Formats: sequence, C-alpha cells, structure tokens
Amino acid sequence: MKYGFAVRTDAPFDATVAQVREALKAQGFGVLTEIDVQATLRAKLGEQMEDYVILGACNPPLAHRALAHDRQIGLLLPCNVVVRTQDSQTVVEALDPMTMVGVTGEESLRPVATEAATRLRAALAAVAG
Repeated sequence: MKYGFAVRTDAPFDATVAQVREALKAQGFGVLTEIDVQATLRAKLGEQMEDYVILGACNPPLAHRALAHDRQIGLLLPCNVVVRTQDSQTVVEALDPMTMVGVTGEESLRPVATEAATRLRAALAAVAG
C-alpha cells in the first residue's frame, strides 16, 4: 500500500530541514511538532541511526475543514513530513492526505485531502528544485 510521496536531494540534511520548513510555510503549513528520531533513539536506547526527523505540519484552514466533517480525523493529524538521510542523499517524504479518505471511508473528506495533497506535493517539489 502506497501511503506517501517523496523527493530526494543532494543538499545536506540540516539545510534540507530548513528548506522543508520554508516550503511548507509557503503552502500555508506551520510545523507544530518536531521529533528528532535519531537523538531520541540514541538517548533512550543507545541506538545509532541516520539523521531522521519527523515534522508535524498543519494547515489550519484545511484542518478545520477536515474536523468539521469528522471529529475523529484528529487522530490522523497533523500531516507528517519525514526528512532523513539515505546513502549520500536527503530524502523528504510526506504522508499522502488521501490516506484519510481511505482509512475513514468518508468521501466528504476527499476535497480537503486533495487540496492538502496538492499543497504538500508543491512543497516537496520546491525542495527538490
């Protein structure tokens, strides 16, 4: 099952995280949460892994519209965007908001999910150049 979309860049990890934040902002998303998975696993488990951060992105008007259709949709919010290193590149992945329609079966969410997906794809395209 495909539930996200991704782009790759040769830009360094930290520069890409900053660029993703700006690209999301340009599409009306704010970053509500940031989870540094690499640091958390190192601190809590002593495990080493590649650079990996999860950004919880929210577009308030879209979130409001989705919540108006289904209050439980908050379980699937915010839109998670992952920035991670793989080999010598930085990968940026976003959860496809259409997953909300599939998980809930609520066709009334399709216009909101479509707009969110369009905006997230535009943000990722900006990062990819």
